[in-house]
Amino acid sequence: MTPPGNTLDQAAIGLSFLCVMHCLALPVILVLAPSLASLPLADEHFHLWLVMLVVPTSSLALFMGCRRHRRWHVVCWGITGVSVLLMTAIFGHAVLGEVGERTFTVIGAVLVAIGHGLNYRLCRQIDCCD
Repeated sequence: MTPPGNTLDQAAIGLSFLCVMHCLALPVILVLAPSLASLPLADEHFHLWLVMLVVPTSSLALFMGCRRHRRWHVVCWGITGVSVLLMTAIFGHAVLGEVGERTFTVIGAVLVAIGHGLNYRLCRQIDCCD
């Protein structure tokens, strides 16, 4: 059975990947399948909902792991990534434009995934999540 901390790290990595795929693949998919344009996937609310899933999942997983392995630089990766995602979701399109918003969203998602990847590996190395 997978320990809860590892499951949360895996979920957060998956959410980060979903975020990247949403930003990079959605324009291509909408061009190739115009009927998908009626779905709320391109809506800014979808982006906010996705970020609102990432914030608690990432926070809980990173703090649970770091509380045990004591490598707090891992939390810094995650907090930086989540901060970039939050700021981009709130101010992105108006301040950065469409390309800037996509760029910073991908950067934030990659930073979050790096933090969770490190957290997952450190927990597995020292068996702190068992």
